[in-house]
Amino acid sequence: MAKLSPMMEQYFRIKEQHKDHILFYRLGDFYEMFYDDAILASKELELTLTGRDCGQEERAPMCGVPYHSCEGYIARLIKKGYKVAICEQMEDPRLAKGVVKREVIRVVTPGTLVETSMLDEGQNNFIASICPEGEQYGLAVADISTGEIHAAQFTDPDDSTLKNELSRFAPNEIVFHPAFLDKKEMAEFIRNRLSCCAECLREEQYDFSEAQRRVLEQFGKSDLSELSLDQRPLAVQAIGGLLDYLTETQMNGVDRLVSLDLYSESQFMALDLTARRNLELTETMRTGEKKGTLLWVLDRTRTAMGKRLIRQYVEQPLLSPAVIGRRLDAVDELYQDTMLRDTVRERLGGIYDMERLMTKIVFGNCTPRDVRTFGAAIAALPALRSCLEGTKSRFLREIYQEMDELTDIADRIGRAIVDDPPITLKDGFVIRDGYSAELDEVRSLVTGSREYLAGIESRERERTGIKNLRIGYNKVFGYYIEVTKSNLELVPADYIRKQTLSTGERYITEELKDLEGRILTASEKMLTMESELFRELREFISGHLFRIQRTAGAVARLDVFASFAESAMQNGYVRPMVDLSGVIRIEDGRHPVVEQLLDGGQFVANSLYLDRGENTVAIITGPNMAGKSTYMRQCALIVLMAQIGCFVPARSASIGIVDGIYTRVGASDDLATGQSTFMVEMNEVADILKNATRDSLLILDEIGRGTSTYDGMSIARAVIEYIADKKKLGAKTLFATHYHELTVLEDSIVGIRNFNIACRKRGEEIIFLRKIVPGGADESYGIEVSKLAGIPDEIIRRAFEILGALESGNPVNERRSRQPRKPAAEDQLTLAAYEKSPVERELEKIDVDSLSPREALTRLYELKAFLRK
Repeated sequence: MAKLSPMMEQYFRIKEQHKDHILFYRLGDFYEMFYDDAILASKELELTLTGRDCGQEERAPMCGVPYHSCEGYIARLIKKGYKVAICEQMEDPRLAKGVVKREVIRVVTPGTLVETSMLDEGQNNFIASICPEGEQYGLAVADISTGEIHAAQFTDPDDSTLKNELSRFAPNEIVFHPAFLDKKEMAEFIRNRLSCCAECLREEQYDFSEAQRRVLEQFGKSDLSELSLDQRPLAVQAIGGLLDYLTETQMNGVDRLVSLDLYSESQFMALDLTARRNLELTETMRTGEKKGTLLWVLDRTRTAMGKRLIRQYVEQPLLSPAVIGRRLDAVDELYQDTMLRDTVRERLGGIYDMERLMTKIVFGNCTPRDVRTFGAAIAALPALRSCLEGTKSRFLREIYQEMDELTDIADRIGRAIVDDPPITLKDGFVIRDGYSAELDEVRSLVTGSREYLAGIESRERERTGIKNLRIGYNKVFGYYIEVTKSNLELVPADYIRKQTLSTGERYITEELKDLEGRILTASEKMLTMESELFRELREFISGHLFRIQRTAGAVARLDVFASFAESAMQNGYVRPMVDLSGVIRIEDGRHPVVEQLLDGGQFVANSLYLDRGENTVAIITGPNMAGKSTYMRQCALIVLMAQIGCFVPARSASIGIVDGIYTRVGASDDLATGQSTFMVEMNEVADILKNATRDSLLILDEIGRGTSTYDGMSIARAVIEYIADKKKLGAKTLFATHYHELTVLEDSIVGIRNFNIACRKRGEEIIFLRKIVPGGADESYGIEVSKLAGIPDEIIRRAFEILGALESGNPVNERRSRQPRKPAAEDQLTLAAYEKSPVERELEKIDVDSLSPREALTRLYELKAFLRK
């Protein structure tokens, strides 16, 4: 094999360390990819595949992207599940001896994105680290784009807590200890439900001693007890493993993680992935959009930090009435004081994304405009903070105290950076005049070289008496003094002759030569000096990271409280009472999302009362489309809203703390795991019964409908009996069903109450009144609903005929197609005609009510086969 070129030898040495990454190899103004990386990237990014001579017979496959617009290409590769290693030139190619030195400065992965162009400003980009040991887990979750890191350790025998926590954070990337590979069910959950990138790290990356050292070093502590981690070894290992991975991939910038949030899963309401999706908290089930969700209704935030925090609040309702009460106090104060609320919201509008701008500054990939934008954001803090002076609620007072005005940083940025800086440092003129005397002198050479030369020319004319003396420039000799032949006798002795012309002579002087050197190098020197001053400014700002992070957090909290207050005012919400009574009382509650989507219509309000005694389970009957699911979801959302510290859509509400909301709504096959509709339904019911407590709220819709009528009814009844039994579960439950036979349970089991959706029937027409009333429904109205759905009239009429026959106990007559009447002779019946056919005999054996739809279809095919014999 022919010897590789020196550059390609360097490429292969670097690629060997990054076999699993697409290597973006910097060559001049492009990031180039070679060989397999090039073939892959050309296909995924639709780039032209070319070749490059590399010292061998065949040219190396190659493709590339411009370095200044690489982010869009990287984002596309990351979205497709690839990881990208950025290999940068570490020295100036003009000064390099031999091959330019290159190093990988960062590996970009789904969970380590910091570029704002690749991120949703209203959503965190989390990466999680998992360290298991038996039935215990250590979990660490970080967003390096905002500097957040959260950690917990918990016992979890059935993995339900871990699933809930991962669902809550929704990480885009997960790394884990090799022992986690034994958790096959969790692997399926991550792959099929979370759909995120996952990678097994080396065991030594989770070594406790090394993890402890990294954690203490990261947070500047001498002992784990200072971080309350001394009794949480698995949490320490999870954090340590994550820090090690981030150091490996990001090379620098891990310093951005300055404060640790150590939490307990018992702080937050249990919400599994199914409940989050069914309640459509942050995205709709059908389209995955924000519009049509609870977050869409509540989010009136003015800052990117607030948008991310309000999403977290919606995703993690609290369990402490005291903390919830303090949030409600803050919202109430802003709600009551319209002038305060409007002023706060107006001033929040001038504050940009301090968290992610700070990340770019710490990582060193910020532009001059980023720093100027950051300066403008913190310059708005004093006016915002002054609004909170004299506020009474505890959380608003805390925000006032935590919000640093950062005037020293704003002042330095204002003095250092021009008002409208260029996009990059290479464009120059980033640093403001007067910030550095040395830079001003150098810059004056760049901007005032003509004035300098004119001054020398004027001075030399006066000194020599040569009136037509002039200073010129060419690329061969540089700057020169030109004197005509008639004035050569006046030339001073310190002039040095450089060129003879037909019209005169050209000279240089030491002063002119020195000025020429300074002018020619001034631009380059100016860029170097500006780069150094900009670096010093970045380091100065980074040195105040903790102050800035705490202030950004305070701004985000204020933004969320103001958003809740604004939503309450605009939508007519009321402050709920939240306590530990175990009673849920909602007067005239409304669905927060549906009422916003009504086009000019008025939402019909409904009430709810559930307790631990006589009113534990509400069985709700009524036709489809009448509003049962809407009512149940609205009740769950009102409870959730109260526990995030938000006002609620009701005339009044008193919420006894709910420790978890569990839902079984809708049904679909799980094709990924080969599970039928019924199996999915039963799995979800099993999970609910296993994890719910008497303080949970259960939303169960049509349990048992995925199988035959009798089987389904039996399962539904058994589930209700189990839930209503205070010794077994006793959870507050809303149970919607079409099995009217279940309404008899109200008379036999304490705690069960019947309700139905009121309807009005006019002939074959049905009107939904959307009102929940006591008692069971007397009819299903299925045929009427079918008519509303657009089923043809002929089918509707036939359905009523069949229904009448069934209700009267008469056999259902076959509807014969209209055929020409046969001759009378052929109508004569014989004795043989009275013998039952095989099909009739088989039909008599079938118990229709015990068949599932699939079994019924199978029997129908079998009967058709009889007819062909």
